[in-house]
Amino acid sequence: MTIRLSLCVAAGAAISAAVLAAAPLQAHDGKHAFSAGEPGDPKKPARTVNVSMIETGNRMLFNPPVVEVKRGEQIRFVIKNDGTYDHEFMLASKADNRKHAEVMNKYPEMEHDDPNAKRLSPFGSGELVWRFTKRGEFEFACLIPGHLEAGMHGKVIVK
Repeated sequence: MTIRLSLCVAAGAAISAAVLAAAPLQAHDGKHAFSAGEPGDPKKPARTVNVSMIETGNRMLFNPPVVEVKRGEQIRFVIKNDGTYDHEFMLASKADNRKHAEVMNKYPEMEHDDPNAKRLSPFGSGELVWRFTKRGEFEFACLIPGHLEAGMHGKVIVK
């Protein structure tokens, strides 16, 4: 997981081990424990799901808001930010996303470019290949402060 924190060096700000330890960094220890499955293999076949990030009025949304997959299925999420703000696609359990959202509120400049997450600039695009190994409901969400609260979350149902 890549973390970029904008800090004011002139003010003597420093990243301490305690600050980094505060973030739910599932993939940081090299063990890659993900709540929604596992990174896919881009060389293997995958069903493509196009996801748009949009803003409309006071709402921020993903389209489609719900994706259904079969357990064991590999999905290539093609993600496009059709909005005018930075947005991210974070795939995890709802509980893990809420915990991570709390950290994002403390460190809003944190950026993701991980197997289960992408942050995109306005009109940017990216891909994420994921294999759903567990049945249940999972979530994709934008954890940039204020975006989740504006409705920017969707559901993956794994049957």
